[in-house]
Amino acid sequence: MTWFYKLFAIDPKQQAYDKPLLIIVLILMSIGMVIVASASIHEGIAIDDDPFRFLKRQFLYIMVCFVILAVVVSIPMHKWYEKQNLFLMGALLGLLAVIFVGTEVNGAHRWLRVGPLNIQPSEFAKLSIILFLASYLVRRQAEVVDTIKGFVKPLVLLSVFALLLLLQPDLGSTVVIVVVMMGMLFIADAKLISFIGIAVSLLAVIVMLIVTSPYRMARVFGFLDPWADPFGRSYQLTQSLMAFGRGGWFGQGLGNSVQKLEYLPEAHTDFIMAILAEELGFVGVTIVILLEFVLVYKAFSIGKKALLISNIFSGYVAIGIAIWFAFQTAVNVGAASGIAPTKGLTLPLVSYGGSSLVTIAIGVGLLLRIDFETRQASSQVRMSNKKQRNKATIKEEIDE
Repeated sequence: MTWFYKLFAIDPKQQAYDKPLLIIVLILMSIGMVIVASASIHEGIAIDDDPFRFLKRQFLYIMVCFVILAVVVSIPMHKWYEKQNLFLMGALLGLLAVIFVGTEVNGAHRWLRVGPLNIQPSEFAKLSIILFLASYLVRRQAEVVDTIKGFVKPLVLLSVFALLLLLQPDLGSTVVIVVVMMGMLFIADAKLISFIGIAVSLLAVIVMLIVTSPYRMARVFGFLDPWADPFGRSYQLTQSLMAFGRGGWFGQGLGNSVQKLEYLPEAHTDFIMAILAEELGFVGVTIVILLEFVLVYKAFSIGKKALLISNIFSGYVAIGIAIWFAFQTAVNVGAASGIAPTKGLTLPLVSYGGSSLVTIAIGVGLLLRIDFETRQASSQVRMSNKKQRNKATIKEEIDE
């Protein structure tokens, strides 16, 4: 029971893990279950005559996440460093499999059907890229800082993943991977000229992908002027904005959303923030965004502490996860509120979805493990310094 006491110890110095981080994760999962239950009632009835169809599945996913969390926390970070290539190859094979045997949903092939489960490999691709780039920076950071060659090498892999994602098509996950990779390279102190050059090139590619796709262009124009075609290309956005408008300061009350009555598509996944805004208002939205912000802040803090004690791989993994969570939260909230174009990204720990929850649970487990190893290393340093001070004190007393 020693580990349990350390986990929930009141004194931060005695805690084996970051207790506030774990509490925030549990709160966000709980909020997610409540809003998913409310937002999916009518869709559950329409699909399977079961109002709690999606709630039951979400509960099952969360139970699986707890098991995964416990397993990930028990694996030392050097094991992830050694096996990151296997994780990367698994994600790559998953993306390839989606193209040939994937299940089509709403015109996109993003899911692999495995029995009763739909697995979305793009979610695992995000995490695999973070692990790969963190290991690359351990081995080649000097090359990344000093030469353009070291900076460009990981972008070759990025282009392969981006191509496979765009074939699904999944521009949202592609943009997430690009932002995470560029953010990690920036933190790694890559040359500003190299960074700006590649960033401009990638931005040009993204703009070209949007311009050459009528579907993506429609989304962009729908974002710029949603009320020009409220029942066509801007239907989701206008319905989402109505939900935000109805919510006001304190919302219509839990369960009283009108937009979830099959007016707003994907109400329990991509647009769950709109239902939350309608039912819990500005106050509810603010609380959730603050919790997500604190989660991201804790991840950055864990990464910074790991880098300070020269745990390079662990530090960059934590920072990569922080960028991932931050950007995906910003895009989800921005898309629902009309600040950003619709991209089909979930709200971390809140939206319905097994693959998203599982990968985020792995990310949280890695953060907890990194924090544990950082605390352990810091404690050993303190003990070593204490012993040295004691020896120095004893020596001074003997000399006197």
